[in-house]
Amino acid sequence: MKYLTFSFDDGVLQDKRFVALLNKYNLKATFNINSSLLGLKGCVKFDGRSVVHDKIFPSEVKEVYTGHEVAVHTLTHPNLTGEDKETIIYQVEEDRKRLEEFVGYKIYGMAYPCGGVNNDDRVAEIIKNDTNIKYARTITSSHSFELPTNLYRLNPSVYIGEKEKMFELAKQFIDLKTDREQIFYIWGHAYEFELLSQQSWEIIEEFCKLVSNKKDIIYGTNTEVLIKSGALSL
Repeated sequence: MKYLTFSFDDGVLQDKRFVALLNKYNLKATFNINSSLLGLKGCVKFDGRSVVHDKIFPSEVKEVYTGHEVAVHTLTHPNLTGEDKETIIYQVEEDRKRLEEFVGYKIYGMAYPCGGVNNDDRVAEIIKNDTNIKYARTITSSHSFELPTNLYRLNPSVYIGEKEKMFELAKQFIDLKTDREQIFYIWGHAYEFELLSQQSWEIIEEFCKLVSNKKDIIYGTNTEVLIKSGALSL
């Protein structure tokens, strides 16, 4: 009755280290990628710190994310709430098609790009009615394990930047006894393990170790967990 999944964005080089960490603890994640930005170099600055934000190359996508899942993050990372219907459809569908060519399987999910208010009812309805996407993750933490009521504005349980809340929820989830499906859904960016604090890689490994290998928890990619829990039907 309990399911755990990770959702990480942007397709950055740090994903390689994070995938190795997930594999070490038998955990699963979905990685949301902007196909038109693959291979580009960059950096991100926060609170006086700067870290590499280089993207993996298109030729690496299938190998890097083997055993996990690739999903849509739009072609070029625009805030979809400011785009017209045709642009939204193009950004989502073209990204999906390109990524499917890279990985060789059908893609059903996505994560909205950009911070702040990056989704609304209009955008969600367009994605639902005019694309092949079956669920879309927001960046709004629910601090809950309840199944999503709206798959096109799917709120994750917690963001990795909320370190104390993330561990608090993990302990609640591990101790939880339930007779109905519950999902612990964690999201973030792998480059943030180098941006948020110098100890972040050690912290996320501590978290992975804490939540892993529990007999009463099913671990899967976003699509796997949504299907197994009954939240999504394809």
